[in-house]
Amino acid sequence: MPYNVAFDIGHKPRGKIDENLTELRDFLNSNDFTCYNFLEIPITQNALKPFDILVFVCPDFSKISSLEINEISNWVKEDGGGLLLLSHAGGDRGRNSNLSELSQTFGISFENDQVLDETYNLGMENMPIITSFIPPHPVTNKIGSLCYRSGCSLTVLGNAFAIASSNDTSDPFSTPLICVSEPENGRVCAIGSYEMLRDRVGGGFSFDEHPNLSYNIFTWLISDYRIDLREKGGIPKIITQESYDTPSSPEYNAFVSDTAITPQQEVSVDRGIKISTESELYQLLLTFQNQISELKSSIDRLIEMVTPNENQINNTNDMIENSEYSSDFMSSELSEVDEQISTSPPDTPRDILDELSAPENTVLTDLPPKPPELESKAKEEEQETIQNERPSISPFKSRSAKKVNTEDLVAEKESLESKLNSVQNLLDFIEKKHKSGDLDDKTFKKRENKLKSDLKKTQQKINELDKLLQ
Repeated sequence: MPYNVAFDIGHKPRGKIDENLTELRDFLNSNDFTCYNFLEIPITQNALKPFDILVFVCPDFSKISSLEINEISNWVKEDGGGLLLLSHAGGDRGRNSNLSELSQTFGISFENDQVLDETYNLGMENMPIITSFIPPHPVTNKIGSLCYRSGCSLTVLGNAFAIASSNDTSDPFSTPLICVSEPENGRVCAIGSYEMLRDRVGGGFSFDEHPNLSYNIFTWLISDYRIDLREKGGIPKIITQESYDTPSSPEYNAFVSDTAITPQQEVSVDRGIKISTESELYQLLLTFQNQISELKSSIDRLIEMVTPNENQINNTNDMIENSEYSSDFMSSELSEVDEQISTSPPDTPRDILDELSAPENTVLTDLPPKPPELESKAKEEEQETIQNERPSISPFKSRSAKKVNTEDLVAEKESLESKLNSVQNLLDFIEKKHKSGDLDDKTFKKRENKLKSDLKKTQQKINELDKLLQ
């Protein structure tokens, strides 16, 4: 029976299993785990009971309420839940979040910095290669090296301990990067880099031993208490939404099967919310706002997936034309369209109304012939285009390729913006160290010049991507 993994989407995570963590999702789904988008308002211990693991993938400009922290903590300690916390360069301050408030419950804190290494890296200093895994632990078992892409460092506060640390050549050096804790019946793992598990980036999920690390993490997070609880039938089942008749489009089916819908638990959930302070009410309202935004995004993606392609439209037209009552049907339908157009709001764009009302087989007035020189040039350009576009691509696939390219540009821009923010935070950090006397003038000037150069180059790359996206 697969273990259930809940990926929180209620706190605006930077990593999502149906967007930039698809490789991790597919890997887990094929290795005795089932991944779910988890949307709960607010998160409660009762809602978490059917799940074996809860994952926070770098909340972005969103905070976990004190009520939720208490409920999650109780679920870990009492129900044996496994909790995975993933952050990013800059920590909570860089992301305007409070993941450390949750991790500190288990003796771990995320620092507001970025781990850099000019000596051992994957081409850039913010992608250090780490090899220090002490003491030995099941999470790092048989792992020789990792790429700690765009990550912050951690601090051990209580009974937790570090199992991976930065290099002596890193800045900060010999500092915890992966920490674990075993509070009562549950288990917790915290990592300062969610980008280690990201799709389609250097040093991401596909890097060397990152799949092995992922398997070790999720396997270890299943505690002995949780296994025993499952064997005794002490975990409620997850009941998904009832199935609906959907188009037999392979693209739609793949979308539904690969991305699990938000579950509806079999257990009864107490919807009574106790709010003691105005700040808790504020945080709760922000959570509601995030949930609505995520739902809208999911609905938009579903609409996009079920939009009929060109072949489906042609097949529908053929069926209508071959129907024995096609003329009556079309005339009645066009009448309805005309009626809708006539009653449309005055601010509806005229070109859209014209497009809706135009018959499908409208005959256009022939244009005058092109001059001979333009005609020959057009033929040459057409021939060149045909050669460049081989092999031929269907209209649907062409749109998909364009979409993927745009998504890659957006993802790259987000990564650069994150780096820009992290570098600025690091610049502020060394300025404070210099003012306090902890950093000498020579070292400060060297690092300041380098960081300012990085800021300038990164901003230039962002500007170039903005032009491409426009």
